[in-house]
Amino acid sequence: MQKTKLLILLSLFTFFIVNLASAQVKDTVLKSADTTKTKVVVPIGKGGAKQPVTRQDSMKAKYVNPGKVAGRKAVFRSMIIPGWGQLYNMQLLSDGYGTRAGKSQFWQKIYTGGKIAAIYGGITVLTMSYIESTKQYNLSLKELQYRDLNNGTPDPNGPFGARYSTSGITLRKDTYRRNRQIVLFSYGLVYFANIVDAYVAARLHFFNIDDNLGTVKVMPTMINTNTVFGFNATPALKLSLTF
Repeated sequence: MQKTKLLILLSLFTFFIVNLASAQVKDTVLKSADTTKTKVVVPIGKGGAKQPVTRQDSMKAKYVNPGKVAGRKAVFRSMIIPGWGQLYNMQLLSDGYGTRAGKSQFWQKIYTGGKIAAIYGGITVLTMSYIESTKQYNLSLKELQYRDLNNGTPDPNGPFGARYSTSGITLRKDTYRRNRQIVLFSYGLVYFANIVDAYVAARLHFFNIDDNLGTVKVMPTMINTNTVFGFNATPALKLSLTF
């Protein structure tokens, strides 16, 4: 009984202390500072009344990485049409953006144009290979289907005749089917390489890659090997790296 009364009193005391502490807590909600400034301007002319003119404080401009923006644009274009990102990079060269602005971009444009030609040249070769592989695969499949329906007899109107065995034609069919799969995989590689190349070229366009970057200089010098009792000159080589 006494323990119950003690617990009740302890609970009431705790409740009272918590309420008292809550009442003593100040309001710590921060209000947004009003950045609007009021400036009094007197209009030109006599008898003009003073009119308050408000002006908003301008926020500090946020830094935007031009290389990152150019890389995103190049990737977006290359994803839509292969080679479009490279054309965008060529436009950057023509407009003179980046660290190479004002310099001759002739060879860089030739190099970028060569990449575009390589992209579409590769796509053309892959397309021709896919068409030829599909044609030969269908011929082999048609011959095998005819032999399967006629107890292994070769198709008299087919291109194979009796010169090729059934196992040889089966191997031929499987080879051209595998070639078609390789061509489809190569399409994906060319498409992916086109996107990566456009992004890397756009980012590197805004990097500092001038002639003074990464220079190495080696020159003769003298060092003091005796710092206690005087100067003792020893010939040495000085290596300077510039990044």
